[in-house]
Amino acid sequence: MIGHQLPSAAPVTKATFLRAALLRAALGLPLVAALFFYNIYYSHPASPSFPVEVRVEAGDSFATVTRKLREQQVVTNGIFFSLWARLHGLEKKIHQGLYRFDANAAPWEVLERLVSGKGIFHSVTIPEGLTVKEIADLLDKMQIAKREKFLAVAADPSLLTALGLGDRGLEGYLFPSTYHFTPAMPERDIIVAMAEQFRRSSQPLLAKKSPATAQLSFHDLLTLASIVEKETGVEAERGLVAAVFHNRLKRQMPLQSDPTVIYGLKNFTGNLTKKDLRDDNPYNTYRIGALPPGPICNPSLSSIKAVLQPADVPYLYFVSKNDGTHAFSETLEAHNHAVKTYQPVREPARSQAKKALASHR
Repeated sequence: MIGHQLPSAAPVTKATFLRAALLRAALGLPLVAALFFYNIYYSHPASPSFPVEVRVEAGDSFATVTRKLREQQVVTNGIFFSLWARLHGLEKKIHQGLYRFDANAAPWEVLERLVSGKGIFHSVTIPEGLTVKEIADLLDKMQIAKREKFLAVAADPSLLTALGLGDRGLEGYLFPSTYHFTPAMPERDIIVAMAEQFRRSSQPLLAKKSPATAQLSFHDLLTLASIVEKETGVEAERGLVAAVFHNRLKRQMPLQSDPTVIYGLKNFTGNLTKKDLRDDNPYNTYRIGALPPGPICNPSLSSIKAVLQPADVPYLYFVSKNDGTHAFSETLEAHNHAVKTYQPVREPARSQAKKALASHR
């Protein structure tokens, strides 16, 4: 009927609107939570591009890391991934490095790798007895560090001070061991890792003094260990070589160690000459009557133990027998006889030079 009015709808109050909104939120929250946890624990990106590599640079924010992961399709939902990290307080615990993802991984697994630093590592073994320069050469050859940058950082006074080395330098304080470095690892971090390994492994030993080593400082003992390291690679001989040098130091005799001379030469040709033995450098132990200023290489624990517990023998000389071992002597006469026996070729030149330098004793 014309003019008939329909019943008007009840007005929507603020209270009604709020109740409806709360009801929708209550119904939707479990769904969102379920979606969130499913994404974190069970979702796996269906990317055909695996394996992929993601590099986390020093200074990258977590947002930047998340973006890189999204771009490479390692994670599908950056918001959920970021929320998960923040809920666990892990967004500031990401390690820099290069990460390779060979297969689909759930977001929680991706985050775990980033936090634990399980990226791509280069395994490198630093042999016993290498110098700092030789270590730089090895790392450069393996494309782990740039040689010149490594050496520049190794000589940085601020780093040496931070490591407690002052003006002593790094030589001797980089521990020979197997390390796992990432391609993106800065040279400074590599050096710190090796120096820290020295502190953990060698320093406790060197801190122990005995009556035989009471007169030598920590640095002196390490220097002596480096000379022992260069003189012999035979385990059974290290204590004997250490005893020779200890006996010479007690008598204030020159150590007359060829490796120290070689270390101090600016341009060593591979053949130690009479001229080399007279070279005026602080590492020439044919001219100085004491230890050189510092280590000539990075010694092994075995050599360190040898200088701390030298063999109880009266030897003052030794000469190579050309088979990796040495002949040890107590007197110069016996030593000269051993030289003629085992090194007849060098007797006319190098050995005579050594005799001349020793004649003042």
